Amino acid sequence: MKRAPPDRKAQAKRAALNALKRVRRQAERAEVKLSDWEGEFLGSVEDRVKTYGRAFGDPEKGAAGEALSLMQAVKLKEIAAKAKGEKKPFRRRPKSYAED
Repeated sequence: MKRAPPDRKAQAKRAALNALKRVRRQAERAEVKLSDWEGEFLGSVEDRVKTYGRAFGDPEKGAAGEALSLMQAVKLKEIAAKAKGEKKPFRRRPKSYAED
């Protein structure tokens, strides 16, 4: 009996929800105080992923099969780094200009 191929949207939804829960648990275990904004961010993104299957509406902000936009994923990584105790903030690298 053949199985149906996995549903990519459902996989992305589960992965995003697990990542959000993992970050929240890491912060609680490390006793790191998240700011009000960070707590609200985690809660609202989790609610949107549960309700809609993804946390953003504009298709230009992320890939079609992903549950989080690019910036939401970056913010989630920053909060995870804070929960782990890493001091180094994520920064955008300056554009390097080609030398003539």
